[in-house]
Amino acid sequence: MISQFFVLSQRGDNIVFRDYRGDVAKGTAEIFFRKVKFWKEDGQEEAPPVFNVDGVNYFHVKVVGLLFVATTRVNVSPSLILELLQRVARVIKDYLGVLNEDSLRKNFVLVYELLDEVIDFGYVQTTSTEVLKSYIFNEPIVVDAARLQPLGPAAIFMQGTKRMPGTAVTKSVLANEPGGRKREEIFVDIIEKISVTFSSSGYILTSEIDGTIQMKSYLTGNPEIRLALNEDLSIGRGGGSVYDYRSSSGAGAVILDDCNFHESVRLDSFDMDRTLALIPPDGEFPVMNYRMTQEFKPPFRINCLIEEAGHLKAEVSLKVRAEFPSDIVANTIVVQMPLPNYTTRVSFELEPGAVGQRTDFKEANKKLEWGLKKIVGGSEHTLRAKLTFSQESHANITKEAGPVSMTFTIPMYNVSRLQVKYLQIAKKSSSYNPFRWVRYVTQANSYVARI
Repeated sequence: MISQFFVLSQRGDNIVFRDYRGDVAKGTAEIFFRKVKFWKEDGQEEAPPVFNVDGVNYFHVKVVGLLFVATTRVNVSPSLILELLQRVARVIKDYLGVLNEDSLRKNFVLVYELLDEVIDFGYVQTTSTEVLKSYIFNEPIVVDAARLQPLGPAAIFMQGTKRMPGTAVTKSVLANEPGGRKREEIFVDIIEKISVTFSSSGYILTSEIDGTIQMKSYLTGNPEIRLALNEDLSIGRGGGSVYDYRSSSGAGAVILDDCNFHESVRLDSFDMDRTLALIPPDGEFPVMNYRMTQEFKPPFRINCLIEEAGHLKAEVSLKVRAEFPSDIVANTIVVQMPLPNYTTRVSFELEPGAVGQRTDFKEANKKLEWGLKKIVGGSEHTLRAKLTFSQESHANITKEAGPVSMTFTIPMYNVSRLQVKYLQIAKKSSSYNPFRWVRYVTQANSYVARI
């Protein structure tokens, strides 16, 4: 049961506010934003998703730069409310097509209509995009997607290429093509977030993949869909390395630790031929979530060397090597490295001919930051940094710096090798042939190298 729901921009502007029960005083949005902005307890940089101020519980999630917040005075399950906030954000995105401050302001009547149907007097009624369709009567005002910032994993696919249309992720479930017709198409995205920890000598200490198969359907009449995965897919750890398993094709088998499926998925033939059957609901939804902790080849190798270079000086050498094929390009790469607390100045030296790279020294939290616009598979990039200290180091300098962390996005690449072999749609007629788009993306969740 929630008392209030509101959405704030990064500046603290109140975009949407709904008071369901009237048992929490006004002004909670200001109290919340002030608390989040100046959160200093326990030395944390960001406020936790759940906290209490003067007897009011605040729950919040950040979605594409917007803060979705719920308040209540009663003791409710935090995971329930956080999941509700994520689902409300997804429902709003399904109906508006684009989720940002501009689209919320232009479609505030539709947003309030959705909020009144999703939550009634503080109690959740439904978060199903399909069920809500019969209660929603306002049409969305379309926001021009061409000038938007990328939104989430699916939006990183380049626009204008044949394989990866960029308009799909910004289309409302209510939208029609000019002339009132609806474009028949379906999108399947395999999104993998990887966590890897390297030792100081370059060995992999821990590795894990959190993956999801997302689907967004614009098919009229909700026809049945059959989605086939790798035939050599195994579920449950059999022990040993993934490279010990070989299928008839010579490639390693895909071994998942565990997985779960959307309620609409039928698993009648999954054990036999790894095929999922489902009638997709409207909007975006996860067909399957999976986790894999078997060994896999990491997309990047990080080498870091830090050593003293005279009185109150040190040198850092950072090298990043892409281990994926040369026809794959990673983008939005950021490498960070905490430096000793007594570092006062950093001068950078990039490799000759470096393009699309930036360097920065964050003096407030003593961090070195190196940004690369893109990295082509098989290439190697190096950064050298000269550090100046305000005092002598009394300990081993490597113990006071690092570890090196990295964030990146790699479109059309996945490390688990899980693949959609085919996407079959039940035909309504011989001429019925909807567009099918299958896309892959790998992102860093926690990619860390010790030094």
